[in-house]
Amino acid sequence: MRPNVWRLLLGYAPPNSDRRDGVLRRKRLEYLDCVSQYYDIPDTERSDDEINMLRQIAVDCPRTVPDVSFFQQEKIQKSLERVLYTWAIRHPASGYVQGINDLVTPFLVVFLSEYLEGSVESWLISDLSPDKLSDIEADCYWCLSKLLDGMQDHYTFAQPGIQRLVFKLKELVRRIDEPVSKHVEEQGLEFLQFAFRWFNCLLIREIPFHLVTRLWDTYLAEGDALPDFLVYIFASFLLTWSEELQKLDFQELVMFLQHLPTQNWTHQELEMVLSRAYMWHSMFNSSPSHLAS
Repeated sequence: MRPNVWRLLLGYAPPNSDRRDGVLRRKRLEYLDCVSQYYDIPDTERSDDEINMLRQIAVDCPRTVPDVSFFQQEKIQKSLERVLYTWAIRHPASGYVQGINDLVTPFLVVFLSEYLEGSVESWLISDLSPDKLSDIEADCYWCLSKLLDGMQDHYTFAQPGIQRLVFKLKELVRRIDEPVSKHVEEQGLEFLQFAFRWFNCLLIREIPFHLVTRLWDTYLAEGDALPDFLVYIFASFLLTWSEELQKLDFQELVMFLQHLPTQNWTHQELEMVLSRAYMWHSMFNSSPSHLAS
């Protein structure tokens, strides 16, 4: 059910089931038009900025979820490249920003799961017809667009939306767990140094990939309120290691937070993070004076 639910939650598929097939068919054709207009053209028709952007995307695609071999298949890399480039051209205020490449991957896996069985590791793209792959790619493009519409200023120049949320995260941690907050400050570690990547890639790089879809169920269910709710999820995530963090000096903190010990996490640990986030959200969010700096 997840692919259909995600399309509905993002407002990509209409709630009216009679109209749904027609709308999806139209949107998928519209995406193909965009690709032929912007992507399938010679470099001589692109500006220097566009050529550089395409080059950067081509460099980033092979680095996307490097530990899942499925993403290393050439057809998947090309799909990713088309989605990212088309999105960037149609969103000139931000253009392509590193990190957005990660955000396509949950959509890819979920929409592919409608057609491919078993675990992602065993999937072969050759088992899919070109038409099916084209539909999946279009769905990824539109869903990425819907997701990012709600956080436009996360990826514009200097990424002010992320800066603002990192500040809120710092304040929230200070409210919930003063000893950790104090220790991090005393060691001279800025929240921006570790939390920027969390907001930029929505935690995809911090947890095992097989847990990402469960995390994104929560993201998408939050709808427009997602950016503020991220602050609670990330506070809960960070404070999973409250005791350990207080024992580390600056250098150790940096290393620890760059390589968090989540590789053996199961759904259980993630559910813990999410339920704590919900609890704190209901405690603090309705009374923002708790969070006033």
